Amino acid sequence: MNDQPPIALTREAILSGKIHDMIKRHASPFEMRTEAERTASLDAMFVGEPIREDVWLFAYGSLIWNPAIYFTEQRCVTVRGYHRKFCLEVHLGRGSPEAPGLMLGLDRGGSCRGVALRIPAARAREELEVVWQREMVGTAYTARWLRAAGNGEAIRAIGFVVDRTHDRYVGGMEELQAAALIADASGFLGPCADYLHQTSSHLTKLGIPDSGLLRLQALVGKIRRETAA
Repeated sequence: MNDQPPIALTREAILSGKIHDMIKRHASPFEMRTEAERTASLDAMFVGEPIREDVWLFAYGSLIWNPAIYFTEQRCVTVRGYHRKFCLEVHLGRGSPEAPGLMLGLDRGGSCRGVALRIPAARAREELEVVWQREMVGTAYTARWLRAAGNGEAIRAIGFVVDRTHDRYVGGMEELQAAALIADASGFLGPCADYLHQTSSHLTKLGIPDSGLLRLQALVGKIRRETAA
């Protein structure tokens, strides 16, 4: 496991390039989008037009408990057609080449309860550029417009869907194997188990607990206790 103090994933760390520099210095191969590719991806969400209306962002993982952006409203919503899953293997951030971790992604099928963050139109481009530098550094996620429902209202929100053709996609991994990886993994952003705990606990506090994450959390706790014994 990584014994170095974790780096806080703050707005400043993202905008300063500190996170990107850590990725670039990493020994294992990591396919990064160029700045031009990230900009083109963001532009494509709005067909190259200026943003004239408030934008909703769908948070299903760390964006729930550490958004690092400005927003004016949040509401619990459900997205159908995708479910939250630890389906992306990582060798940095929350893991290492010696002990890979897992990150959450929106995977095809089912539904996902999460949080929609409302970004005002006047600041949408600025805030989404922060989000893109955070979520679209690599090529494992695709940004899509998703239909979400909450508070009796249907909204359109940007969400990040995992690319099933990516070489780090591990959607078929068994739950016990996933728990073992999460229990042991740590990287420059901290332990993978903390990422799981923060996401699961915040969903529970919001009144939308994820039974799969709670079950995984229990397995990780059991593995860590047995390892420490």
